[in-house]
Amino acid sequence: MFSSDGFDGDALLSLLVAACGLGILLLVGLLLRTLVPALKRYFIPAALLGGAVGLGLGPHALGLVPAGMHTTWSSFAGVLITIVFAPMLLGQNLPGFREAAKEAGPHVFYGYFSTFAVVGVPALLTYLVLQPLMGTNPLFSTIFEVSWPGGHGTAAGMEESYSSLGWEDGSSLSLSSATVGLLFGIIAGMVILNLAARRGLLTSAAAQGPSTGSDILPPAEASTDSTNRLRRGSLDNLAFHVSLIGVAVLIGVLLKWGVDQLLTGIPLFPLAMLGGLLVQLIVSRTPAYALVDKPTLNSIAGIALDFLVVAAVATISLPVIFANWLPLLIATVVVAVISVGIFCWIGPRIFPQHWVENSIVNFGAMTGVTSVGLLLLRAADPEMKTNAFRGFALRAPFASPFVGGGLVTALFPVLVMNIGNLWLGLACLALCLVMIGAAKATGIWRKPAAARPEAGAGAPA
Repeated sequence: MFSSDGFDGDALLSLLVAACGLGILLLVGLLLRTLVPALKRYFIPAALLGGAVGLGLGPHALGLVPAGMHTTWSSFAGVLITIVFAPMLLGQNLPGFREAAKEAGPHVFYGYFSTFAVVGVPALLTYLVLQPLMGTNPLFSTIFEVSWPGGHGTAAGMEESYSSLGWEDGSSLSLSSATVGLLFGIIAGMVILNLAARRGLLTSAAAQGPSTGSDILPPAEASTDSTNRLRRGSLDNLAFHVSLIGVAVLIGVLLKWGVDQLLTGIPLFPLAMLGGLLVQLIVSRTPAYALVDKPTLNSIAGIALDFLVVAAVATISLPVIFANWLPLLIATVVVAVISVGIFCWIGPRIFPQHWVENSIVNFGAMTGVTSVGLLLLRAADPEMKTNAFRGFALRAPFASPFVGGGLVTALFPVLVMNIGNLWLGLACLALCLVMIGAAKATGIWRKPAAARPEAGAGAPA
């Protein structure tokens, strides 16, 4: 189920030092935002800046970060994303089935549509161009679904699958593609958000235009992010909420163990979110539910998210990008155009409200894993004024176990070897058309509304 090996004091101290190193990078990022106003003006978060500094200090650049610490940092993201998702359905009234389907449906549509598009088009490109002209392996068509939404973890995890299918370079190319996708997702996402802000498409007042104010709020604007209803002599408020998240994660681990008996490769974080749902259902029927404070849970998730982002950016692998660069470059440009096209064309048609915020989190998850989507959504909607966080969280159980690193992702290489890229590409594009028809029939697909946020939600009147 999980490793039962213990950690000695030295190992725990190394982990603590690595976490402190990430904390230093976060502080450096905050300092850079303070010293360079342009960084704040264009919504570059401190976590991203700190990660970029860590990347420059890492083994692929200046080499000042010890190899052991860099290795530890590279493992943080996969753990912290579980903490980000575990409390998402905790501490709030759960919607009914119809309401949940209404909120999650467009996000699920976006996830599956982008998956079939990102497999279908590269499959045809590989069959028609890359394979006959450059001798590219036919399995090359699958690396973008594996690496962009799946990330480095899925790319590394597919090594055995690719090797068993006779393509030893598959995992290495997937890892390099994951790096490119991560960079593209962040950079293109920030460009999109700045363009959206200039056009008045963002709901959050903080994101409506270039920010020139200080990151430090004046006393009159200071906020209280936590409500404590426990006496400190009994249990600290943060300890209580961290314990709730811990129970949710443990339930997720048990669920993952059960799922792994049938399917392997399902990530932990959507199952931990289901664990949070079970905790919510149990605690909400007891007097202890009055102690659960959603802002406190959001703060804990926010801490995990900041450390996740800085660790993920600081451990990007640069050297592997230069191997097999030409087919990778061609296919990357094609997939990048597809991802932006889906954002611009699909987004306003399936999200009747706050379409930029709802689409940007899916754009980020499509190009550079869930953590990039959450980073971009945090920049677009820092105060969580829209329903994008909630809708994206409700999407996870229906999408994460299957696409973007799940079961369906793992099946694509097998399908390539059995039916070939031509038929796989045509089948995926046909599924995209079927999905559009189904979305129109069910009312998910609508004519784009006026491209302005709702008045009264931080938007200009």
